[in-house]
Amino acid sequence: MLKNIPKVISPLLIKTMMEMGHGDEIVLADGNYPAESAGPMVIRADGLGVPELLEAILKFFPLDTFVDYNVFLMDNGKAEKPPIWSTYKEILEKSGEKYSIKELERFEFYERAKNAYCIIATSETALYANIILKKGVVISK
Repeated sequence: MLKNIPKVISPLLIKTMMEMGHGDEIVLADGNYPAESAGPMVIRADGLGVPELLEAILKFFPLDTFVDYNVFLMDNGKAEKPPIWSTYKEILEKSGEKYSIKELERFEFYERAKNAYCIIATSETALYANIILKKGVVISK
């Protein structure tokens, strides 16, 4: 075991995040997402929701600040957006990371996710709770 690693981050997830490079993308998928048939490697996070994983991941995962958008959400196509999105925005704000969100139509999201480094399959029950994060660089100070 290591110190200060949130318990929701599995050894495989921390290893995978370490292997990812600048511009690689990771999908945090809800329980309805077709993760296993999407193409990229799948990391199971059964019993966990997307918000708790997002909060834990952002402690280690720099977002790409060299692109127009570094966070992508699956749009529900309705005027009233999924309530979980406000939770994501609160978590992103609290993380201190500079972020810019783009909403993607459902099938556009699926296409983008096919090229992701990996998909984290959660047990999240909220609808349209899928989110993609684009990895940035660690800047020395």
